Amino acid sequence: MANSPQSKKRARQNERRYAVNKARRSRIRTYLRKVEEAIASGDPAAAKTALQSAQPELMRGVSKGVMHKNTVARKMSRLSSRVKALG
Repeated sequence: MANSPQSKKRARQNERRYAVNKARRSRIRTYLRKVEEAIASGDPAAAKTALQSAQPELMRGVSKGVMHKNTVARKMSRLSSRVKALG
């Protein structure tokens, strides 16, 4: 349990950051799910627009420190190759 004022403040800050990061991760996953669903439906136009809307969200996750840069690069590369294979 936090005892000093500094550690109590740190605990409060950590809770807030956890909530923000959790929401951001959830938002990213939603965008990824939309791309996956568009690919599964077989519609190249929908898949391309879904991927284009997901890319900035993924990069925002990197800049905010929620996801690692290489992880996002790998995900975008794999998704874009799957979208390209559709059309």
